[in-house]
Amino acid sequence: MMRLTASRAAALASSAALLAAAPNAGAQTKMLRTPSVSATQIAFAYGGDVWIVDRAGGAARRLTSGGGESSPKLSPDGRWVAFSGDYGGNTDVYVVPAAGGEPKRLTWHPSADMVQGWTPDGRSIVFASPRATAAPTAAPRFWTVPAAGGVEEPMAMPRAYQGKIAPDGKRVAYRMNNSWDEERRNYRGGQNRPIWIMDLATHDVTTTPWVDSKEMDPAWIGDVVYFISDRDGVANVWSYDTRAKTLAELTHFRDFDVKALDAGGAPNAAVVFEQAGQIHELDPKTGREHVVPISATGDFPWMMPQWKDVTPRITSLALSPTGRRAAVEARGEIFTIPAEKGDPRNLTNASASAEILPQWSPDGRFVSYFSDRSGEYRLYIEAQDGLTPPREIVLPEPSRPYAPAWSPDGRKIAFQDTHLRLWVVDVATGAAKIADNDPYFHAARTLVPVWSPDSKWIAYPKHLKSLYRALYLYDVDTGEKRQITDGLADATSPAWDAGGKYLWFLASTNLALHSGLLDMSAYDRPETKSLYLMVLSKADSSPLLPESDEEAARAGRAPREPGREAPNTDSTRRTPSAERGAGSAERSDTARSTLSAPRSTLPVRIDFDGIQQRIVAVDNVAARDYEQLHAGAPGTVFFLEPLPETGTSERPGGGQGGGGSLGTVHRFQLSTRRAQPFVQGVAQYVVSADGKKLLYRAPGGQGGLYLVDADKAPPAANTGRLTASLRAYVDPRAEFKQIFDEGWRNERNNLYVPNMHGTDWAKDKQMYAPFLPYVVNRADLNYLMDMMGAEIAIGHSYVRGGDMGGPPQTGPGAPPAVGLLGADFTVENGRYRIAKIYDAESWNPELRAPLAMPGVNVKRGDYVLAINGVELRAPDNIYRLLDGTANRQTVLTVNAQPTLVGARQVTVLPIANEQGLRTRAWVEGNRRLVDSLSGGKLAYVYLPNTGQPGYTSFNRYYFAQQDRQGAIIDERYNGGGSAADYIVDLLGRTFDGYFNNPVGDRYPYTSPAEGIWGPKVMVVNEMAGSGGDLMPYMFKSRKLGTLVGKRTWGGLVATTDTPPFVDGGSMIAPRFGFFSRDGKWAVENEGVTPDVDVENWPKEVIAGHDPQLERAVQEALKQLAEHPVARASKEPPPPTWGKRLPEP
Repeated sequence: MMRLTASRAAALASSAALLAAAPNAGAQTKMLRTPSVSATQIAFAYGGDVWIVDRAGGAARRLTSGGGESSPKLSPDGRWVAFSGDYGGNTDVYVVPAAGGEPKRLTWHPSADMVQGWTPDGRSIVFASPRATAAPTAAPRFWTVPAAGGVEEPMAMPRAYQGKIAPDGKRVAYRMNNSWDEERRNYRGGQNRPIWIMDLATHDVTTTPWVDSKEMDPAWIGDVVYFISDRDGVANVWSYDTRAKTLAELTHFRDFDVKALDAGGAPNAAVVFEQAGQIHELDPKTGREHVVPISATGDFPWMMPQWKDVTPRITSLALSPTGRRAAVEARGEIFTIPAEKGDPRNLTNASASAEILPQWSPDGRFVSYFSDRSGEYRLYIEAQDGLTPPREIVLPEPSRPYAPAWSPDGRKIAFQDTHLRLWVVDVATGAAKIADNDPYFHAARTLVPVWSPDSKWIAYPKHLKSLYRALYLYDVDTGEKRQITDGLADATSPAWDAGGKYLWFLASTNLALHSGLLDMSAYDRPETKSLYLMVLSKADSSPLLPESDEEAARAGRAPREPGREAPNTDSTRRTPSAERGAGSAERSDTARSTLSAPRSTLPVRIDFDGIQQRIVAVDNVAARDYEQLHAGAPGTVFFLEPLPETGTSERPGGGQGGGGSLGTVHRFQLSTRRAQPFVQGVAQYVVSADGKKLLYRAPGGQGGLYLVDADKAPPAANTGRLTASLRAYVDPRAEFKQIFDEGWRNERNNLYVPNMHGTDWAKDKQMYAPFLPYVVNRADLNYLMDMMGAEIAIGHSYVRGGDMGGPPQTGPGAPPAVGLLGADFTVENGRYRIAKIYDAESWNPELRAPLAMPGVNVKRGDYVLAINGVELRAPDNIYRLLDGTANRQTVLTVNAQPTLVGARQVTVLPIANEQGLRTRAWVEGNRRLVDSLSGGKLAYVYLPNTGQPGYTSFNRYYFAQQDRQGAIIDERYNGGGSAADYIVDLLGRTFDGYFNNPVGDRYPYTSPAEGIWGPKVMVVNEMAGSGGDLMPYMFKSRKLGTLVGKRTWGGLVATTDTPPFVDGGSMIAPRFGFFSRDGKWAVENEGVTPDVDVENWPKEVIAGHDPQLERAVQEALKQLAEHPVARASKEPPPPTWGKRLPEP
């Protein structure tokens, strides 16, 4: 018999409501995207498919059904539709008859190929792709591919993101650079550019009139360019007549932005565009526009409720008091899992809500969790068998909870909220009060409540003004708070010993530069923590006093020393060694009793007087970067070391610990006074209340859960795996609404300023929620939420990920990838000829160049005649034959001549991505250019970001060239990361004197020895942002040198701590922003303006120049001539301190 719990009933009611709200067949469909127009029809994307409809509107026909199609473009004659399709992890160009039929694939390169339109003659399709880019990152440029199939050819523009070729075929109007946050409203940073119009014969560029606004999606009718501009605050359609040089605003929407535009359809040419989820047509002759009434109905099987395996989404572990069942959160459902017998149990069964953070009550009868089924998160307490409706406790303020914990007596639940406040809820009454708050934000959220065994105290760490953390105790009865560590060490992760006498914790005395949030100066400075315990009562001794093996006194014998008590005297005055046992046999007995001692239920006695003097370092535990300290049985604690067992300072895979790192759980026992590895390969773990079981999760979606004995010998590898598969009945429509609401709450709860940048956030939700019934795939949900989030007008507010369906893109189950050879090709004599081979240069062990490996013996000018035995001839596509070869042995047939006669075979290992090789070639080419232009006087240092790769690149290139007199710091295309204080500090370093060099030509050392002491010039552009905004800002504000190039992105807020959606997606809310020393918000939505503005115009770049870099060299050499480096080249005459004065 089916149990209809309250939560299940609510879910069914919600689903019924959503079905009732679904659009009716024949009604106007919304969320229609990226329209294209011909003389008679309009093609558009909806629900991840391509549709077509008469220009008058009506019922649309679906042309594709793969679920991953976008950007349809009708051919000039209207017979074909080109589109970008993702049919297995790769976005490529396809074409399909407008009348319907099977799509034909035209490209295979692993880079994303986004269709832009057609050549005017209708023979080729224009697409944007970041392959073979003239930049160190994946910056797109335009390519063409024959509609009948064949070889892709790059267009002249070095960079191009959106655009169309003019009807005369002589010009192209385009948007040069892509945008990091396409939906962001009112953006005025460096990535805004006018529309560029290039003469394809001369490569000269003119631009549309421009005033700092965002200009997008240009298209042509005759000599007029139509495009989208937000120059009046809302994105509307504008036109620019290239002959009359006139600009006009054609639409005047004040609600929703115009989002995509196309033009065509001669002889009755029109402009079509997307706005408010509908397709509009604009008559360029009259200037009138109207909504095209379109109904797009059909089956969307992926939107039907379905059973899904949610095991890979397991988070938030909990154990029943004796470890007989585990409780986990998985895709917004709460499951309990048996240790051995029985089946998993879904307590919640509700796609319309998210249930999170399960915890078992101390008596094992209930499971608590938080749910947003009411619209805000509330606390629920439900019988662990799920047979009765849960009890709801309304929380005083809307927020998202974290780190809940029951008091051992079952009367209270403590938790932390979004705003780093510690709450205590009375389970009986539902009353909640704030116990404390952390005054300084940190993504680690270490204000985690830990209850004392008697339920009277809560221990937690809290930040001080020094940004170090101290441990605090909160008296639940009186509300009094006491700081119990002095703040001179960073103390965290408290755990009460089950016996009630000690408080264990971790502390670091070298936190140092890690006390901040973003600073690069913390890199490569390992923070270590040691294990400590605090003796709570003056009456108790340290359990780690020195031990000594002594002969135990025999019963009945008198004491041998005066005043010594008789052996059978009942006395409580025992020496520390006697307290733990005098001999080895007695010590063993004590060890056994310690391990088996019951958890204390007596009141915990705490003497605050002198408590800091009763902190004991556990000196048998080596200092490491430990975390997740948990108490086990009396005298036992566990802690996670997210490091390799070798003890190196690097985390595996660059993880940041706490749930994602591969780590080892160690167990320390007072009985042995030793820590030993307990289980390995751990991301997260919990210990049962009785200390007898330990549940852990291995990293990754397929990591698995393991339940092992916590009070016995360390288990063997893979012991205790819980094999249960968790399945949930997921209703996508209901889940989409929950995700939409969660995203809205994430912004409200987490945004770095409380005014939401001035927008009415509640009204914004009402504005975009009506589109939800029309959302029929996960990508469109992200699009809708991104548009809503754009109302806040802030950078970094990305909407990403989620369950897109289909096979995984990487890892197990992913389709084989297209292989790349790290080479450029031309087509000559009907064959593919190698024009350039990219090698890994020197000192780049992370790069692999397939054709440059010793022994391959392939050179520039050779022809690739066959791949894996299949002959290759143009116009066949070389990447079609390389499909599925990434990281697989592949046989190439090559020859210096375009013939199979005399050809040889070589075996290579193609790579999945060759951007690293191309980036290295770009960097090394720039370094050689700077060296040549400066006559060896200037160093060149490229900084790809301000994260670990940028830090590594700086250390590699800057110090290796410190014999130069000045430096060019190139941060174009800098992707950000940390605050690059380390780099800027070193760029601004001066020296104080010299130490002589007693060998060779005695050229002296500066002190400090490391640095370049001459002029510095930093090159910037629009694709440098975030940390790539802050670095030039610091460089400029400290007056370290000259900035050359273009204004940076303008995105100086920081992101962290935003919780994921139930399906793994996210909607980021920036958590803190930057303002200047004079108290003004800085850089965000503006960027950093260079001292010398230089554009890399296409004509100069095509001719082989880099105007920005060349001007930077000129500036540095000019400054060097004006201010030569004042550095001694020889030491002074030696001192004569040992010379005696002549005798009188």
